[in-house]
Amino acid sequence: MPPPNASDAPTQLGNYDLLYKIAEGGMGAVYKGRHRFTGDIVAVKVIAANTAKNPVLLQRFEREFQTAKMLEHPNVVRGIEYQGAGPQPFLVMEFVDGESLGQRVERDGPVPEAEAVRLIAQVCDGLQKAHKQGLVHRDVKPDNILLNREGQAKLTDLGLVKELDDNLNLTKTGRGLGTPHFMAPEQFRNAKGVDVRCDIYSVGATLYTMVTGQVPFGTAGPLDCWMKKIRNEFPAPKAVAPHLSDRIDWAIRRAMSADPAQRPASCREFVEDLTGEGRKSGVAAHAAQAANPTDLWYMVYKDEAGQPHTVKGQADGIRRALQDNLLGDASNILVSRSKGGQFVPLASVPEFRDLVVNPAPVAKPPGLLGRSGAMKRPSDEAVDFAANPPPGSGPSGAMQASKGGRPVVVPTPFTAGGADANAETAPYARHTPSGAGGTSRRHTPIPATPAEPFDWTPVLAGLVAVLTVTVAYLLFFK
Repeated sequence: MPPPNASDAPTQLGNYDLLYKIAEGGMGAVYKGRHRFTGDIVAVKVIAANTAKNPVLLQRFEREFQTAKMLEHPNVVRGIEYQGAGPQPFLVMEFVDGESLGQRVERDGPVPEAEAVRLIAQVCDGLQKAHKQGLVHRDVKPDNILLNREGQAKLTDLGLVKELDDNLNLTKTGRGLGTPHFMAPEQFRNAKGVDVRCDIYSVGATLYTMVTGQVPFGTAGPLDCWMKKIRNEFPAPKAVAPHLSDRIDWAIRRAMSADPAQRPASCREFVEDLTGEGRKSGVAAHAAQAANPTDLWYMVYKDEAGQPHTVKGQADGIRRALQDNLLGDASNILVSRSKGGQFVPLASVPEFRDLVVNPAPVAKPPGLLGRSGAMKRPSDEAVDFAANPPPGSGPSGAMQASKGGRPVVVPTPFTAGGADANAETAPYARHTPSGAGGTSRRHTPIPATPAEPFDWTPVLAGLVAVLTVTVAYLLFFK
């Protein structure tokens, strides 16, 4: 493949020979370069002449280098050198021999789920390092994730990075920066006041594009895009790509919740949501495996009389019991890997979190874009969570039976253990929490009635009308 735009490339900058142009954007152009003395292949980002005259943009350009140099991580493009003096300021970065994630999706369509989770986990590792150092990226999107030939993801384009505790005024309050379709809704109003959860939203939206092949909010303009975001008005991933697992659908919707408080608190927690496994250090992971070689859990729950019971069982058995509403209020349940260990709520454990933590309901849009671009109506089962609530959406966090309102008879998921004086040996479908013997009890699901989302359309329409009249008055009568 011949070098693109080779004739447009400058011959050299500093100690670097510029071979050919790789990409071009609003801030400038990126070239493949070679160090004249060492022969190292690098990427040289040259700021545009008009941008170099703007001190704020020039400072942002330098910030990109300083951040990349500070973040030494295998999943973040490394910064090598910066030259801000002279007519053509430039920075030198690690050269990634490959393509952007956006280019791959545009060419090949959706990424297989397992590979998408692997790649986004690498991006999250790099972001987690940045967040620990008090940095927020603010522009995570498919085009800012590079894939090398070994299949490794590297986050790049750190020009919008913000230190959480600095006062450097590179952005103005009330002014959003970033790419509208991938940025968090709160970033539209105030890019300066965002925290790590805006990056988590962007990572969720990026993963949405990876596994569906579609941008979450289609071709909506910035204002319409913001309105849809604050109302969670986007088709659920599974409505676009029915083959996706329930877990990745839930994890993406949670990360893209309009309310930051409903999103994962960290990139690590988001990866736990995707995998259903805790992310621990190697030593901690080996210690936990040695102490508990099987997938065994101890669980404490209360029956209807408030009497606590301690049982043990496999994770699959506990999940079935929770899904079939056999354990009462899930918010009262505590679990631990060991009998004498610390018992924690289900929401703290990746293996069960998806059953008790609910993202904001996805509002059903008037229609969905199909792969061909034609509008199509999704099935009610796919996106209408009011009519068909996901597991855990009932009152008080209780799980609802999911098969036509009938309780499901499950195999014995637990055996007796812990401090419970009465051995829990019968299947939970035949267990009476009040302890009144082996009488069968049917569990009637309680329909969920989530509140209707507030319709911002009239408010925003009125605001646009007022602004239009004001501008017209200023133009024609002043």
